[in-house]
Amino acid sequence: MSPIPGGKQSGANNDQDRLARGRRALDSIDGEAGHNVIAALADIAPDFATYVIEFPFGDIYSRPGLDLRSREIATIAALTALGNASPQLKVHIHAGLNVGLSRDEITEVIMQMAVYAGFPAALNGLFAAKAVFAEADVKGVEAAQV
Repeated sequence: MSPIPGGKQSGANNDQDRLARGRRALDSIDGEAGHNVIAALADIAPDFATYVIEFPFGDIYSRPGLDLRSREIATIAALTALGNASPQLKVHIHAGLNVGLSRDEITEVIMQMAVYAGFPAALNGLFAAKAVFAEADVKGVEAAQV
């Protein structure tokens, strides 16, 4: 193992810890939507799928400085502001619902982005939210029928 900045050690155990921590975070935050993204990468870039689990989820989302609701608010805002990340925004709108954000809170975050990112980006975000909410409603009906 070799030392890295911050006094942490790099090596196989640390990589396994990051991956395990990342998988746990992915499960609790993104659930099925996140696993679908990882599965979609399996045939074209399995290493990239691992990086997605390790860095964003194993390193960043697992930090203690913000709760998951706050992290998802920031993520939904950033992806909305980009204006061209609808698939990723939909995954994180699902995640926002998973970590306790209400539909109204998600809608307000997206509307707020009209001020900073413009109306087109906010409109794209609102349409992404509308699609996710409709999907959640269908799944809710399906779950109730089981």
